[in-house]
Amino acid sequence: MQNIIEVNNPVVKNIVSHLRDINTKGYQFRKYVKELGKLLLFEALKNEKMIEKDINIWVGGGKFPFLDEENIVVVTILRAGLPMLDGILEILQESPAGFLAMKRDEETLEIHTYYVRLPDIKGKKVIIADPMVATGGSLDTALNILKEKKPEKIISLNIIGAPEGLKRISENHPDVNVYIAQIDEKLNKDGYIIPGLGDAGDRAFNT
Repeated sequence: MQNIIEVNNPVVKNIVSHLRDINTKGYQFRKYVKELGKLLLFEALKNEKMIEKDINIWVGGGKFPFLDEENIVVVTILRAGLPMLDGILEILQESPAGFLAMKRDEETLEIHTYYVRLPDIKGKKVIIADPMVATGGSLDTALNILKEKKPEKIISLNIIGAPEGLKRISENHPDVNVYIAQIDEKLNKDGYIIPGLGDAGDRAFNT
């Protein structure tokens, strides 16, 4: 799984452990997810090519390097990915955002997409943010939807994943680099990540 990159940074692992703690409150959970969005973004874009822009500075003007934010689109899967989106957009303030909403059938584990709202992504770099990769069904479906729109490149930022789901993504989308904070042990018989952290959306929004 060469395109699956686990970010082995002590700060990242520390935040993941806080997320696992069942005593972490909803507002704290959202804050930790938001911060991980930023940290994963830093890792994913560390070799990104930059563009030069003319700006005015305190001693006159000049050309300085910037990320081409307007051509980077950030997409999240509702609702668990919303705090990640907030963190990423604090850094990429000129980037447009898109939204996908999906629900997993808990009996069949099939994914149902019920909302798609995307800006124009043709020829652009897309960053998709979703905390959990369990069976990989949601991310696999999301990547297929995005690829239909002909982006230049897609990067996935995720917090916790199971080997089974990540293997599915690696096999189906070898062209997509996945930056993930933690690869956990396995899926249980119900398709949940072990040890995991529970339902990220429920925990983030107190439901």
